[in-house]
Amino acid sequence: MSQPIRIDADVKLDSKVLTDVAEALEPHADTMFRQRRGRWVAVVELAHVERIEPGPDEDKAPAVKVRVTSLEIAPNASWENTLRQLMKDLYQRRTSDGTLDAVA
Repeated sequence: MSQPIRIDADVKLDSKVLTDVAEALEPHADTMFRQRRGRWVAVVELAHVERIEPGPDEDKAPAVKVRVTSLEIAPNASWENTLRQLMKDLYQRRTSDGTLDAVA
């Protein structure tokens, strides 16, 4: 079976905030407003919104637009640490191809 052709597409984040996402952000809005340089760790689900295919004569890259459809923010430092460790593990898995850490 042949490998699919890789398309070097840009990813664009749709700015529309769905009701469920807004409700998940609401309890954190005051803190986010006060902490101008704050950071929050979250679990996020993305959905495909739009595929942009430039015409043959256009000098643009293809693109895909995604929207945040579900989001939960870590409620405390313990959860933040757990999610950061998960992110680290996922990063290692994504970047380990061809290394001693490669996952079979």
